[in-house]
Amino acid sequence: MKQEPLLCQSCGMPLENPEHFGTAADGSVDTDYCIFCYRNGEFLQQCTMEEMIELCAPFSEQIKHEDGRPYTREEGVELMRRLFPTLARWR
Repeated sequence: MKQEPLLCQSCGMPLENPEHFGTAADGSVDTDYCIFCYRNGEFLQQCTMEEMIELCAPFSEQIKHEDGRPYTREEGVELMRRLFPTLARWR
């Protein structure tokens, strides 16, 4: 059974590699957030959920449909609008 990857609880990025994990204030690994959102125990972007969606929207093409097609920006934004309210930072 394939295990689903951890997701950053701020931007939804899959946390598949240890180098993607954020860091706590003491420098230890934080597996809840990615390094692009959370470093040294602090969020790098002080923003609303909608602002985070706009920051992430340019990366929509990196998300793939089951058949391998990349998401369009519009599809990515819609996906994020459904996903982000379930993430710890935005609950």
